[in-house]
Amino acid sequence: MGAQGFTSTHSSMSRPHGALVQQAGFRSKDAPRYEEAVTAYCRKSGDLAAVAVDALCGPQVSLDGLRLVGRVPSELAEQFHGYSEDRGMVPTVSVEGDAISEELGLLVRAQRAGDILLSRAFFVANFQDWAYTVHDCVPADEWDIR
Repeated sequence: MGAQGFTSTHSSMSRPHGALVQQAGFRSKDAPRYEEAVTAYCRKSGDLAAVAVDALCGPQVSLDGLRLVGRVPSELAEQFHGYSEDRGMVPTVSVEGDAISEELGLLVRAQRAGDILLSRAFFVANFQDWAYTVHDCVPADEWDIR
């Protein structure tokens, strides 16, 4: 992230969640401290476990050419479900109506951008030893971002 012009802060989570106990926030060097482009969540061991990419200031992330960040959530959900089905995966929807792929460890959330909503990507890896679903992995601090 440093090579891409980001600075970071690292701390214990104020509200640990399952295996997630530490977090690091990354922002552009010129951005205000509260503007985190990427949040990384780590286990007690320090291993990376989850990453959230902000819809407003985060870097663009793509999955086989499918842009995941900063898009209209309903349009992305339709394309994401098609992508999943084309690859034999089962597309699902969270209780909030967000697109999820358990196989990919990906939840595409909606984040406010003034009067509109944009897509915010949440990735999680190797969660089966501490959570049942991708949705279960999302920490409270992440749900606070609307």
